[in-house]
Amino acid sequence: MRRALYPAIPVVFTAFIMPGCAVNTANVTSPMAGLDCVDDSPECVQKRKTTLGYMMNDTSRAWVRQAPSAHAYASGVRLFAFRKKKSDLTCDELKIGSSEASNAGTILRGPQGNSLSPAQISRGMILAVEVDRDLRRELKRRCKASA
Repeated sequence: MRRALYPAIPVVFTAFIMPGCAVNTANVTSPMAGLDCVDDSPECVQKRKTTLGYMMNDTSRAWVRQAPSAHAYASGVRLFAFRKKKSDLTCDELKIGSSEASNAGTILRGPQGNSLSPAQISRGMILAVEVDRDLRRELKRRCKASA
């Protein structure tokens, strides 16, 4: 009975439920697999591109409200997605992205980031600062009353 229910659970949902588990996402075909892929291997680079493309085409932008892992910040995919979609995001979504980017350093330097290299953490933090700045500008430009 349980086996029959498994296909009904979207792979994307499973990926967000278990971000801290020791699951090897290298063999996962989820369109969100690139969030946890932080090395510079061609396979990992392709997964990040696929995930970014998926996020760019997600008209519901459900990814905006998903809780990211330190690996998601280190991969840069979410942060790039916020940056690329900033003109399409609502004021609430811009606030979420800005808050997320401003808190990325805390996540990257915290216990979740223990498996990341100092270079991966540094790159994630630099990108987060840039994205936060871009999103705050967009908030000020379009969302004056709520900024």
